[in-house]
Amino acid sequence: MNILVTGGTGFVGANLCHKLIADGHRVICLDNNYTGSLDNVADLMQHPNFSFIEHDVIEPCVVDTPLDRIYNLACPASPPFYQGNRSIFTTKTCVLGILNMLELAKKHGARILQTSTSEVYGEPLVHPQPEHYRGNVNPIGIRACYDEGKRCAESLMFDYHRHEGVDIRVIRIFNTYGPLMNPEDGRVVSNFICQALRGEDITIYGEGHQTRSFQYIDDLVEGMVRMMENEIGFVGPVNLGNPGEFTIRQLAEMVLQKIPTNSKLVQRPLPADDPSQRRPDITLAGEKLNWAPTIPLNEGLDKTIAYFRQKLGL
Repeated sequence: MNILVTGGTGFVGANLCHKLIADGHRVICLDNNYTGSLDNVADLMQHPNFSFIEHDVIEPCVVDTPLDRIYNLACPASPPFYQGNRSIFTTKTCVLGILNMLELAKKHGARILQTSTSEVYGEPLVHPQPEHYRGNVNPIGIRACYDEGKRCAESLMFDYHRHEGVDIRVIRIFNTYGPLMNPEDGRVVSNFICQALRGEDITIYGEGHQTRSFQYIDDLVEGMVRMMENEIGFVGPVNLGNPGEFTIRQLAEMVLQKIPTNSKLVQRPLPADDPSQRRPDITLAGEKLNWAPTIPLNEGLDKTIAYFRQKLGL
């Protein structure tokens, strides 16, 4: 199949491109490299089934190659990259980006998958979070550009499905980690590992009692492909995440146990609208996709630490 992956040089996108190429597909990787890096797909550049287009999804895109599938991953996904003076850009990427990709899917008759996020649940009043929970989001907070942008993108996906006949799939991704993460992207797993490897103090926000569920990248990519290729007409949304729940402090202590370092835990004020709990209910993914994560946090951290040791030369 001919497959377009937007945001294809980013962490998740690049891992997905590698999976699709390995499966024998022809992949067009599209990215403006705002948070991604061509280094993540450097080994694919000479592959006959891989091509790269430098483009911003905020602008309409013309693809001459007939498309069978579109994976839309284009959006900054870590707070340091989507907050502050980048917030309007982030909202445009979420909303204008999915509009442009939906029009492209409509033109080509392609199936399109939108990577939404667990952030659509906001500060949850239901735990764990099932797909039918509508969330508790602050629409005017500093994270709203991302949270509400992704919620609006889901709405547009379903409107194009209902009124334009576009074949859609929607997933909600929970915290994911693994090789090809950007060391500077501000996500908690990469932060802790890189700080420990560099001998820097490990920064915990608040008391570190907030919880997250950490999913290894290979599990996510497998779930994405299963969702895209399910032929039972299941469009989602569906949670893709690892239901194992850990406090941020527990994660930091696990990293310190794995990396010999002089790093110490230091506390900083808790950012505004930082969710106190996050854990997916993946019952639906099991029922519809026969999917569940297989890589526990302990194993995934070892793989990720090895990647960052090589990446940072430490």
